[in-house]
Amino acid sequence: MNRIGHIYRLTTFGESHGCAVGGIIEGVPAGITLDTDAIQRFLERRRPGQSAVTTSRQEKDQVEFLSGIYEGKTLGTPIGFMVRNENANSEHYDALRNVLRPSHADYTYLAKYGCRDHRGGGRASARETVSRCVAGAIAMQILESLDVTITAYTSQIGNIALTNSYEEYNLADADNNIVRCPDATTATAMEALIKEVKAQGDSVGGIVSCVIKGVPAGWGEPIFDKLQADLGKSILSINAVKGFEYGMGFAGAALRGSQVCDHFYNDNGKIATRTNYSGGIQGGISNGADIYFRVAFKPTPTLLQPIETVTTDGTETTICTQGRHDPCVVPRAIPIVEAMAAITLLDHYLRNKATKL
Repeated sequence: MNRIGHIYRLTTFGESHGCAVGGIIEGVPAGITLDTDAIQRFLERRRPGQSAVTTSRQEKDQVEFLSGIYEGKTLGTPIGFMVRNENANSEHYDALRNVLRPSHADYTYLAKYGCRDHRGGGRASARETVSRCVAGAIAMQILESLDVTITAYTSQIGNIALTNSYEEYNLADADNNIVRCPDATTATAMEALIKEVKAQGDSVGGIVSCVIKGVPAGWGEPIFDKLQADLGKSILSINAVKGFEYGMGFAGAALRGSQVCDHFYNDNGKIATRTNYSGGIQGGISNGADIYFRVAFKPTPTLLQPIETVTTDGTETTICTQGRHDPCVVPRAIPIVEAMAAITLLDHYLRNKATKL
């Protein structure tokens, strides 16, 4: 339950207000040169306190590698790492010790374990995702050496959404604004909406889109470990995710087969498809086209306004949450989505190598 992957495997540990979060990465081949500065820059994109539309909690998120890397190269042994928690204000949560926050994991963790860490959500906090980003950043460097790129971006905040296909935007522009939307005009409207709900003590959800280029035909496993199934599992494991669709997704349910058939053709000696309604995956295996998917994030359930709830003994009460929270999780979720996609893809690349001589 704390591990993902078969060959490229990540095991994470830590809680929001513990001394550190971290993990162990297994399955990285020996002799790979890693750019640790690039890993740190990737963590900066997830780091709290980075803009006016994120939590004000300030963390350096400085990763410390404990094993598995020597003189800038992987040893083939487990890579151990940790990121220290330096700015946790646990006193903000003292009043919540015996109170269950609605739409959080407070009640379900208590039901499962019989106890819980009430400080910042404990293990259920999105603070845990920093470990995913370390493993994802390493996976992305290896994938980039294979000419595979992963780009996620904000495509919707509340009711403000991009209306064109990803092919009509320069996705590299997404990091040019604090909401990480590749269209500047739409990004301005999204930012204004987040600031508006923040001022009201409320929150807003949104959608992250992700595009993966360069995956050749043949990655993935049939039946239960289909590539889209493993992508779905990894993405749905991210905090606040409520939906995952790839390719034409749910829109395809209203269409006819003749409208969404990806016809093959000979592209200068290479088999390709004229369209890509399948989202780059057929039969659970990549077909060489772009892999693209969308992820729905719910509004943050922590609200800075009175909320009706109960205590752990069932007594009805009202709380007004204190602390520092994201009014919209989407901007900081971008690198997490990229990281989980990278972990899944690298794992399938390594699994695919194991099926052929």
